[in-house]
Amino acid sequence: MNPLLLTDGYKLGHREQYPQGTTLVYSNWTPRKSRVEGVNNVVFFGLQYFIKEYLIKGFNEDFFNQPKETVVSEYKKYVDHYLGVDYDIQHIESLHDLGYLPIEIKAIPEGTEVPIRVPMFTLVNTKPEFFWLTNYLETLLSSIIWQPCTSATIAKQYRRILNQYAMDTDKGNLEFVTWQGHDFSMRGMSGTESAILSGMGHALAFSGSDTLPVAKAYETYYNTDVTKELVIGSVNATEHSVMCAGSKDDEIGTFRRLLETYPTGILSVVSDTWDLWKVLTEYLPELKQEVLDREGKLVIRPDSGDPVDIICGCEHENPVVAKGVIELLWDEFGGTINDQGYKVLNPKIGAIYGDSITIERATQICERLKQKGFASTNVVLGIGSFTYQYNTRDTFGFAMKATYVEVNGEGREIFKDPVTDDGTKKSAKGLIQLYQQNGSINFKDQVSKEEEKEGVLQTVFINGELKVDDTLDQIRKRIMK
Repeated sequence: MNPLLLTDGYKLGHREQYPQGTTLVYSNWTPRKSRVEGVNNVVFFGLQYFIKEYLIKGFNEDFFNQPKETVVSEYKKYVDHYLGVDYDIQHIESLHDLGYLPIEIKAIPEGTEVPIRVPMFTLVNTKPEFFWLTNYLETLLSSIIWQPCTSATIAKQYRRILNQYAMDTDKGNLEFVTWQGHDFSMRGMSGTESAILSGMGHALAFSGSDTLPVAKAYETYYNTDVTKELVIGSVNATEHSVMCAGSKDDEIGTFRRLLETYPTGILSVVSDTWDLWKVLTEYLPELKQEVLDREGKLVIRPDSGDPVDIICGCEHENPVVAKGVIELLWDEFGGTINDQGYKVLNPKIGAIYGDSITIERATQICERLKQKGFASTNVVLGIGSFTYQYNTRDTFGFAMKATYVEVNGEGREIFKDPVTDDGTKKSAKGLIQLYQQNGSINFKDQVSKEEEKEGVLQTVFINGELKVDDTLDQIRKRIMK
């Protein structure tokens, strides 16, 4: 699709609505508010994907490299019938004649966190006649960028929590945390691109993921090589159809067949197709020696009920249910007590829970395990669309706003500050500069052009060319600081 059609309809008239003599529009992208408890800093991620996929590939393949008459007449056909007017497309023709996007984007390094209300990047046109293009790109940019930033931020919050509990209960096993948060979200996302972008954000904080296309995407957009570095990974795992096909009457036979099929490595088996508690208290004791003799780990996966109660146990008349999965596995397979005094399951057995996990529930699971004397590293959490799809652009209040224009050679510092708002929508004013302060990034607005050129913002895209081409490894190192 012609990328100029990827916009909100109201953008079509803005070129003629700016004051006569407008030659420059300068805008920024900012997270304005957090709706996630405990999160006051937002991770910047996804711009390099956007630039490569849309500003370079999309515009070159579907606009600049297409016959001018073809793309311009197509654009006019849709806009004419959409607005019911004879739309003037001279500016579209002029852009095609130019042959590249006359836009400069300055940004902080991807993987960097900024406090709420601190801009992440700026856009400005580089040729005066294309002043209209800066904010014309807002819709496309906004629709793509908010999700990888949001998912990367939420994933980092999970990582913080899991790191802290691992430090408290099993600090000799911190590397496990890299795998403790596992992306299960793909099937529940709003589309494949949504799944990939969110999954890429998750993979900045964790290596565990079932969103397979993330591996290909990172090679394509962030200079990785899956044959030389760990991008994402997973294990052999069953689903309910496998268990059902083996029949309810012979579920233990299905377990035995799976253990024989995979004699080594990690094997995850969904265990609540019928009766989780029977699996834990009848089938596993019978299979115990086979599990212990196997060169690998059997992972039990509950998939229904309250995850906190299922994993950790709860007040219940049934003593089995009251113990929960981890304690029942300890009762049967034992383990060790680490230097911090917490129980760590036998490495031949483990658990993963992947249904309806949230930051709050992840915290509760870790805390209740700790209170029971178990290390938090006894369980892996499958983080799915219940975490990553229940978000919008407003989760962190992302918005792109113009703060400076030039009209007839005169610079104007512009801003919005609705009297009916609570302050969330108040924008910066004029040109901005980002700078480091006490280990964090802050900004000041209403700066001079000379000051705007200083600070931590650097040009990543200008006039159709990518100027910064980061690797996944570089970004992971930033996000883990």
